[in-house]
Amino acid sequence: MGNEQNSLMEKKIPLFIVTGSSGSGKTYVIDELRKILPHFNIFDIDNLREVGITDEQQIRNVWLRVARNTAESGRMTIICGTAMPWDIKKCVDYPYFKHVYYLNLHCDDETREIRLRARNWPEEMIQDYKEFAKWLVDHADKKYSPPMPIVDTTVAEVAVVAAQIKEWVLQYA
Repeated sequence: MGNEQNSLMEKKIPLFIVTGSSGSGKTYVIDELRKILPHFNIFDIDNLREVGITDEQQIRNVWLRVARNTAESGRMTIICGTAMPWDIKKCVDYPYFKHVYYLNLHCDDETREIRLRARNWPEEMIQDYKEFAKWLVDHADKKYSPPMPIVDTTVAEVAVVAAQIKEWVLQYA
């Protein structure tokens, strides 16, 4: 049994998280990523909220368990959704990954406001998420290892954004 456990540890593979503040395009890019990265499993973290799971740590634990099971079959996972390293490290299945890499999707404040107003978000929440977006940009090279790359989605076509994510993923895959 010890040899099996050592063998599993040698097969650790990375996990990829495409994060960003609300309105940055995380959900929007998923279909395109699935087309250009067919050998990866790509999930929207918000899908669990849609079925009534509201506890944030439970959501992260479920997705890391799914990613772990996927990794055990030799496939890599990209999770699209807002997730912070210190929260991901609390997940039960975190140790099963070689490394967790983060990429930040970002858009300018005006674009974010337009996107969130289209979802009928209240003004206070829009302002909060604009501030959070700024925090992510300001801390991309301080709180993430390696430094978190930033992809600007303000005017970029979804295929261009997906291609940039693909290039990022493949350098670590």
